[in-house]
Amino acid sequence: MKKQTNNIKKTLDGVIVSVKMKKTAVVRITRKFPHPLYKKLIKRDGNFNVDVGTFTPIVGDRVKIVETKPISKTKHFKIAEVIKDGSA
Repeated sequence: MKKQTNNIKKTLDGVIVSVKMKKTAVVRITRKFPHPLYKKLIKRDGNFNVDVGTFTPIVGDRVKIVETKPISKTKHFKIAEVIKDGSA
């Protein structure tokens, strides 16, 4: 019997912090979670290299990124849509 795999792609939203590479942007993802014992909210940030595709991102844009197969050594996400324009 064949084992079923879960094909749900991870989607995250974050803010573009760098666009200095040709086909890559750096997106900062911020997550908040309660401390396991003390229940105080803890904030953790993570940076992801994402493939820009046909988008022309600007620093400060709020974007939704979606998981893909590995594009390079560090790129595993691509921009799905721009949620909020950061130029205004």
